[in-house]
Amino acid sequence: MAEVTRRAAAPAQDRGSAPDPAPQTPAGLKDRGSAPDPAPQTPAGLESAQAEGRTGRWLWALPPVLVLVLGFLYPLGLVVQQSFTPEGGGGAFDAYRSVFASSAFREALGTTVWLAVGATAGCLVLGFVLALIIAFVPFPGARAVAKFIDVFLSFPSFLVTLALLFIYGTVGMANGVWTDVTGAADGPFHFLSTLWGVLLAEITYFTPFVMRPLLAAFSQLDTAQLEVAAGLGARPARIVRQVILPEALPALAAGGSLVLVMCLNEFGIVLFTGAKDVTTLPMLIYGKAILESDYAAACVVAVVNIVISVGLFGLYRVVSKRAGA
Repeated sequence: MAEVTRRAAAPAQDRGSAPDPAPQTPAGLKDRGSAPDPAPQTPAGLESAQAEGRTGRWLWALPPVLVLVLGFLYPLGLVVQQSFTPEGGGGAFDAYRSVFASSAFREALGTTVWLAVGATAGCLVLGFVLALIIAFVPFPGARAVAKFIDVFLSFPSFLVTLALLFIYGTVGMANGVWTDVTGAADGPFHFLSTLWGVLLAEITYFTPFVMRPLLAAFSQLDTAQLEVAAGLGARPARIVRQVILPEALPALAAGGSLVLVMCLNEFGIVLFTGAKDVTTLPMLIYGKAILESDYAAACVVAVVNIVISVGLFGLYRVVSKRAGA
């Protein structure tokens, strides 16, 4: 019986069952359908791709560079060229010698530096005190005041000067109250059209530019340090001097540098206060170019103003980088 079963199974296997397929080798898979591996890129191909990338970057950079050259560098170059080519003829440095020798230029330069340094010092002191109060003295509306400072930064400078004129001008509110109370024909407040009035207006306008970085620095201050110092018995003045002030020095330096640059080039405040005896470098440029039509002298003063401004702006960038602003 077993022999019959064995004989019956053998023909069935011979007739119908196919042999097991041979295992397909990786070479067979590759031959049947897979794409060949890409050829490695040669150094020449890499250099070509890099060259195309550089060309594309130059094409994208060309429009803003053209706008910068045509809108700023070319007019600036004309100003510098005009300072070396007086209309009446003469040497290249004749206009510089004439301007530097004039007392009007020396007085304008001294007034500009005095106002810039004085306004910066006033902004630093006032801005530090106000920022301390807003950040560490809880009072209703402190957050709204901090937000208003951000809005104040967008105001034009002549707007603040106009507000001061309404209060302290010759026919302003302060003089009006004085004449109503005392019966005098004139009020005592006439300082706004003087050098001190210009200084007050610049301090009023530029103080928020110091407060903004200070408030940002105070918001990152660890209040645990203040609590520990207060727990050890330190008085508020000592806490401010030894804990808060060291943390605020970078922000003070950055804000003060910015205010110094802006005060150096301020024109609207001096013009709107009506201070006829106060002449700064921007006012001197306006007078030489518009009133006297002495364009060579105006360009010389402008070049001096640009050099000082760029130097101070470089100082501001260095201080801001070190302060992390």
